[in-house]
Amino acid sequence: MSENGNTYDRRTAKTRKAIINALADLLFEKELHKVTVKEITEIADINRGTFYKHYLDVYDLYDKAEQDIMVDLGMLVLQLEDLPSDQYFTHLINYIDDNRPIFRMMFSPNSTSKLRDRFNRCLEGSFRAYEAEKKDTPVNDITLRYQTNYRSRGCVSVIALWVRGGFAEPKDFIVKTISDLDSNTEKFISKSK
Repeated sequence: MSENGNTYDRRTAKTRKAIINALADLLFEKELHKVTVKEITEIADINRGTFYKHYLDVYDLYDKAEQDIMVDLGMLVLQLEDLPSDQYFTHLINYIDDNRPIFRMMFSPNSTSKLRDRFNRCLEGSFRAYEAEKKDTPVNDITLRYQTNYRSRGCVSVIALWVRGGFAEPKDFIVKTISDLDSNTEKFISKSK
């Protein structure tokens, strides 16, 4: 019975991934309100019944995809929190590369900015917790808040440029670029106060 359960879980996960990737591809081309269930099912190669088994409509799909993405990213960022910049960003860039459709959706001009903002807040929270502990400063320190906001937005900007450029540059180049920029920003933040 558990073997069938595992097969079902894998099949369900594969179907959901195909649906989310179809949505991501479509959002790269058009706005969310113009995406139809029919388009998603054709790209994902599933029938409408399968779609409705998992989601109420396109907006429900987008909301659930966003939640899943943020849970995964949040878990990843927590695991990476104490790593040096180059290792932190190597893992993060590998994750982004492994999930290209999702990040194309995140940084698409047709996507809502809500997902990008949540990604930024996730990184910012990680940076702020790390710096607050390192500097023995309250996590809600106003100076720290502004500095880590600047730091996270810079990192997200580099990632966005890479994603919107079609992942043209090699991962190693992006890791080095973002690590160098972030290390310098981190040094500045550590020296201040």
